[in-house]
Amino acid sequence: MKKYLNLFDFKQKVNYKTEVLSGLTVALALIPEAVAFALIAGLSPLTGLYAAFVMGLITSIFGGRPGMISGATGAVAVVIVALAISHGPEYIFATVVLAGIIQILAGVFRLGKLMRLVPHPVIFGFVNGLAIIIFMSQLTQFKDASGNWLTGQSLYIILGLVLLTMLIIWGLPKLTKVIPASLVAILTVFGIVLVLGIDTKTVGDIASIQGGFPPFHLPNVPFTWETLVLIFPYAAIVAGVGLIESLLTLNIIDEITETRGRGNKEAVAQGAANMLSGVFSGMGGCAMIGQSLINVSNGARARLSGIVAAVALLMFVMFGAGLIEKLPMAALTGLMIMVAIGTFEWASLKTFNRMPKSDIFVMVVVTLVTVFLHNLALAVIIGVIIAALVFAWDNAKRIRARKSIDEHGVKHYEIYGPLFFGSVTVFNEKFDILNDPEEIIIDFKESRVVDMSAIEALNKLTERYLKVGKKVHLRHLSPDCQKLLRNADKIIDVNVLEDPTYKVVIDKV
Repeated sequence: MKKYLNLFDFKQKVNYKTEVLSGLTVALALIPEAVAFALIAGLSPLTGLYAAFVMGLITSIFGGRPGMISGATGAVAVVIVALAISHGPEYIFATVVLAGIIQILAGVFRLGKLMRLVPHPVIFGFVNGLAIIIFMSQLTQFKDASGNWLTGQSLYIILGLVLLTMLIIWGLPKLTKVIPASLVAILTVFGIVLVLGIDTKTVGDIASIQGGFPPFHLPNVPFTWETLVLIFPYAAIVAGVGLIESLLTLNIIDEITETRGRGNKEAVAQGAANMLSGVFSGMGGCAMIGQSLINVSNGARARLSGIVAAVALLMFVMFGAGLIEKLPMAALTGLMIMVAIGTFEWASLKTFNRMPKSDIFVMVVVTLVTVFLHNLALAVIIGVIIAALVFAWDNAKRIRARKSIDEHGVKHYEIYGPLFFGSVTVFNEKFDILNDPEEIIIDFKESRVVDMSAIEALNKLTERYLKVGKKVHLRHLSPDCQKLLRNADKIIDVNVLEDPTYKVVIDKV
């Protein structure tokens, strides 16, 4: 039965049953990852679980992307592990609080729009790399406590349970979508293990999740300049990694649901969640693409599913730890492998012979950096830089000059393409200063003066013409180009004014 849910400023048509069941499924999937990420960071399992609760609840209520799930993540864990080892959890809590402040400022100053600069090949590479990481992280479930691969009966049992989970998740939606397939798969495998008494790895074999309500306390660190200098670099990286991963996940969920989230609002919500996580004994985090995809693939589209997931997670920790610890890891492993398969952009493989080679290169580099360095922010930054350099190189080669001499003996250079740092060399090669007539016109109707390098190129060109006693007119400069040149007059020796005869902007002799 579909109704309308008004929660704060969001109005969404909600299927309550789908939202609640999906939230419960996500809560079960959050537990092993939150525990694992906390252990990676050198912290107690409850630190990851508390972060998952606080992050999930706050971003579900106040975030800019309904249906997206946040919690403790590996990207954050990798950043803070060195600080955790050297200074302990209290400094982690302080770092997370500071990272939250930075994220709130990013949202307030509307820096979320910077995600527009991330090209599609970078998103493809990011998603594919993340899918590979999710898959590879599940392989540890096929190893024993000593790190050796399972063999014999133990291997066959976990393989069978994993394949059964995957089969249910794949096949059930073809029959009915009344109940989320992932939840049915988990409960089915759980029931089989309990009834048949199958000996297989469970959540409790990783760590105990028994705990109470997240305790509130301010980070027990000296409030000194030395502390700020120590934690600020970690906080800045956590904030950056968190925002990049969250906003990219937001874009992916936007595409799947064919709706539009609000990046700046999500940044503020992520910041507030991290601040509260730090004062409620959590390790901090950001959006989780795996759990978010589980949620939306179950049909959840509103805030309710995220709220249910967060509250259910806390209930499991406080009251249901004994039961949840018996949950077979095979069921969760099968679920996450299906997430990895669904996350990977298989369509990107079909574009290898169709996309420009530069885009293929960017996509592959981002994927490899994501997989081998496990640094999502670095992968995205590298991808954006490479894409920007390729774009600049391509545009640098596109500048052209059509040349003609009118009936008055004035030579015209009609410029096509942007004039910027990458194209100034080719631009200068277009002019024949010694053999040109006494007066030339450079027409920018189909071009733009973009940056300081372009201004300097124009300045040097006019100087070279003036040295041989020739006059240069600049025609059809756009208003912003004219303003750029006038502003540059304070930096370099370029004077511009309107020419009443040619209706152009000229260099004053």
